[in-house]
Formats: sequence, C-alpha cells, structure tokens
Amino acid sequence: MLTAQTTLTAPQPPMTAVAQSVLPVLPALPIGRHTVSTPVVLAPMAGITNRAFRRLCREHAPGALYVSEMITSRALVERNAETMRLIEHDADESPRSVQLYSVDPVTARAAARILVQEDRADHIDLNFGCPVPKVTRKGGGSALPWKRDLFRAIVAAVVAEGARRDIPVTVKMRIGIDDDHLTYLDAGVAAEQEGAAAVALHARTAAQHYSGYAVWPAITALKQAVTTIPVLGNGDIWSADDAVRMVAETGCDGVVVGRGCLGRPWLFADLAAAFEGSTLRVQPTLGEVADTMRRHAAYLVEFYDDENRGCRDIRKHIAWYLKGFPAGGTMRQHLALVDSLAALDRLLDGLDADAPWPGADAEGQRGRAGTPKRVALPDGWLDSPDLSPEQQALVAQAELDVSGG
Repeated sequence: MLTAQTTLTAPQPPMTAVAQSVLPVLPALPIGRHTVSTPVVLAPMAGITNRAFRRLCREHAPGALYVSEMITSRALVERNAETMRLIEHDADESPRSVQLYSVDPVTARAAARILVQEDRADHIDLNFGCPVPKVTRKGGGSALPWKRDLFRAIVAAVVAEGARRDIPVTVKMRIGIDDDHLTYLDAGVAAEQEGAAAVALHARTAAQHYSGYAVWPAITALKQAVTTIPVLGNGDIWSADDAVRMVAETGCDGVVVGRGCLGRPWLFADLAAAFEGSTLRVQPTLGEVADTMRRHAAYLVEFYDDENRGCRDIRKHIAWYLKGFPAGGTMRQHLALVDSLAALDRLLDGLDADAPWPGADAEGQRGRAGTPKRVALPDGWLDSPDLSPEQQALVAQAELDVSGG
C-alpha cells in the first residue's frame, strides 16, 4: 500500500532561460472536436506510456496529446484487470486518449463501445503499426492494412461507436510490411474516407522494425494523398530540432514522438517551445535528472499501488535517464536493481548533483534499434489483399494470443 513517503507534489521542472517566443512554427492541431495546442503526440509504447509516465510528460507540456499503452480489444471486452488499470487516467488528464489494437471489427466495436458508453476516453487511436512478431504473425498491427477490406471494417466500426458521443478516432500505421508491400497510401485514404479524424505514419516498414532511418518522404506523399484531415509524422525525432525539420521537409500537421522521450520527458517542453518559435531547450543537471527519476518512481508506485512493483518498473528507465552523464558503472548497476524508494533515494544521493547536461553525449537515439528482419506473417498472407476463409478464422482468434495489455 502507499505510504506518506510515496505521495509527492509535482514541482515544475527547471528550464534554461533563453530568447522569447516569436511566431509559431506550427499551429494547434485539430483532432475532431479537440484542439491540441501543442501539435505533438506521445506515441503509445508497451510498458512505458502508462498513467505514471504520461503524468510526468504532461508536467513539461500540458498542451500535447498523451496516448495510453496499446490496449487489446479482446482483453478490454473481457475486462481483464490489468487492462482496466491501463485505461485509467488522472483526473486532470484531458483529452483522455486510449489506443486500441484489434483484428476483428466486431470485437473492436465492442471495445470502443465500452470506452464511449462508460465515458472512459475522449479520443481513440487504432494501432496498425506494431511490428512485434507475436502481433504480425496473427495478421495484426502493421500486417493488417494489407487486407484492405478488414482494415476499412475495423476503422469504420470504431468510428461509428465514437460518433455516438463525438469521440474522434485516429489511425497510426507504418508504410507497409516491407519495401515490396507498401500499404500506407491506400490505408491513409481509406481511413480518411471511413471518418478517421487524423492519420499518423511511422515512416518505416514492419521489416525495418526500429532499424535504419525513417523514410520521411513517405510522410510527404501521405500528406499529398490525404487532404481533409491532419497527417502526423513519426520516426527519428530525437530532438525538437528534428521535429521542426520533419515539419519543414514533409508538410505534416504535427509529430508523434516515441523513443526520443525515453528517460527524457522534458523533451515535450522542448517541442512545445520549438513549435511556438522559441529556442527554449531544457538542459538539466544530473541532480535535476535524479529528481525527475525519483518523481517517476513515486508515480509508478502510486500507479501500481505496490512499491516493489513500481521500483522494478523504474529499473528499465535508468540507463535512458543517465545517458551521457558521469554516473559510473557500479552506480548504474545498483540503480538497475533498486527495490524500494528508500534504496533509490540513497543511491540518487550518491550522484554528483552539479554535473551539467552532457550535451551531445546525451542526445541522439534512445532505445534499441535492432536490425531489419523478415516479418512474421500468417501463411499465404501476402498472396492476396483479401482474407481467405482460413485467414478469417485465424484473425478471429488473434486477439486471444496477444497479452492482455
């Protein structure tokens, strides 16, 4: 259970003093009835973008849109306990955003109906971009847009449910399965026609996974094909300058940021400043990073209502937070094994709080890039954009084979 030591207020993160804002680089982002004042979206990331992390990011840029972890529609319909935890939002979180994964229009509609009728979300995002083998081998995620009728049916079903209470639905996808099977233009136009409020493109194929470079010209092509709703760009945004450059090169209406904010939730402050035309950038000392890490851990303990579980969760964030800082191998190892907030406090007290922001050593790519790989797909998946009877049976069971979150 929670104790007094785990209940913290949220101080405003320190920022460097720089030039005043000038004309905005990008206007506010319309998502259906919502106006997202900072045209930036936190990408759903499994095991990362829970309520605790979203709160931490919102402290730095409350005007952006922060999306939940991917929620499996089947698990939501069955009211899996962990899934119900994952769709929780803070009282001041607005708009409340949930990303759904589905391979079946009926289940997708039923899951959306729960979110809509029980007033659990103000925005629904649909996942058609996940490249993880356990998802794609069942026809889900980035494999699904290849089946054009199935893709349309899922989008249409969720849009119809959302329309009951004016809840906008957006689509996140990749450019295709591999270089020989690109799907993003057809899928973008289909999503637009079926009533999606925006489309977001991670400009990599599923085969790339997270390796290599995002193909930003694909975002340009999608923006030219989809003309009535916003197009968001995703991929290789490691800094605010990257985001501004993406907008300049592609004409996209906003950006989606994933791995770039790992261990760096203040990136959203940089992004908000950049799109307002400011040179404001956050360059925290090691002591300020330690304070953020401690606050993140406390939020995780509160989220799980379990100190041990919250401290286990913060472990995976340690290397990201300390990237480039002179923390030492032994300290990093001890932090990666922390099992209580008291232990975390003792270790953080041992850091050099005055160590300055390390500059280039702390910048650049975060998270694992991996290597290109052959995409795991159902048998015969690429033979036709239409579902065979065998494939229809397979996708009907697919959501049962994906984790409850």
